[in-house]
Amino acid sequence: MNREQEGGTNRGSDISILTEVPMLITPLYEDHASGTMKENQSTVRATSDNSIEDNRTHCANRRHYTSMLSSDARASAIERGILGLYRRYTLQSLQRRNWHADTCVDWKALGANHSDAVHTVVEGFFAVEQYTPDYVAPLIIRLRQSYGRSQWHIRWGAEEQRHADLWRNTVVALGRRDEAWIDKYTASLRQRDWRLPWESPLHMVFYQVIQERATQVSYLNLAQAVLGKLQRLETPFDATLGQVCHLIAADEAAHYHFFVEVARLLLYYEPQKAIPAFLEVLRRFSMPARDIIDDYDTFGKTLHESGIFGRTIYYREVVQTALDALTISSIREAEHALSRASDVTSTDQELSTLLDIVNLPVLEQNVRHLFLRNQNHLEKTGLAHLFASPWQPAWHIENPS
Repeated sequence: MNREQEGGTNRGSDISILTEVPMLITPLYEDHASGTMKENQSTVRATSDNSIEDNRTHCANRRHYTSMLSSDARASAIERGILGLYRRYTLQSLQRRNWHADTCVDWKALGANHSDAVHTVVEGFFAVEQYTPDYVAPLIIRLRQSYGRSQWHIRWGAEEQRHADLWRNTVVALGRRDEAWIDKYTASLRQRDWRLPWESPLHMVFYQVIQERATQVSYLNLAQAVLGKLQRLETPFDATLGQVCHLIAADEAAHYHFFVEVARLLLYYEPQKAIPAFLEVLRRFSMPARDIIDDYDTFGKTLHESGIFGRTIYYREVVQTALDALTISSIREAEHALSRASDVTSTDQELSTLLDIVNLPVLEQNVRHLFLRNQNHLEKTGLAHLFASPWQPAWHIENPS
């Protein structure tokens, strides 16, 4: 996104900026709404002309931050936090969400007279989810030096695998397709492979924050539709299909919260790397497999027209939710600050400018709470005498006089 095109401070303006640049910020499913608004060019020029003066004013008023940890200590804190999070997650997953795709619902109770839109959506969900091998294999190689992240990635892949299995069962159980069709369709999908949108594991954390939340919202909205609560999609009431949607959505919610916790660790301990990475992901985001599934356009159009997913839902329920969770108040402000950070003359000034993008006291509280919960897990499981998860603050804040 051209930083000179951004101005203002409110979240509603963030949404308009995203809708004006669809080629850079691509939602989960294309909206197919026609027309985009043009940025007022005189406002753009005025913003650019005043940028130097704004930068000087900001430098005079900003807080100053002093590092309390070495770079190696911050890296160790991130790894320790992720490992503790992984321990807790796997236990909770087994205790609360331990289901199998073949036995989790009564397949004979699934409706067989749904609208064309429901069939299109379910088949599209299966198409996206069945690329799980591609989602796991390339990234696990890049994560292998991090015990916590690599172990988590294996677990995440196992849970994504059962999503593909559950949607596959559902496609056939809905009655329009049979086993021969799903085998042929799967084989055709596997003729192409999905590639990582970023080689960087850092970028992929933020990518997965957005992706998991978008998928969760999509599945919940399909559940609303088949339970008679989404007016734009008319289809017979189906409690069993609603149960399918809720099972997978619960997994996606858990995945989203895991990645949010990792993202907070990265933003807190490595802001100079993490903040630019997050903003780059927002600028260029596109959900997996949209460019390798032949009938994706029909799938995306159906989702938009049925009210399951579209641009407005993406911006309000995905992007804004992620910004709130990561304590970033505005995309516009963040882009302006990133631009200012590239113009400063010292590393300390760059750090202070970047840390002002987040609400550091709230972010620090969130990270501290993560370590406290990790330590509590060790105590409850009887491992506290063997392992530790100490909280270490990274920054000292000095307010300007």
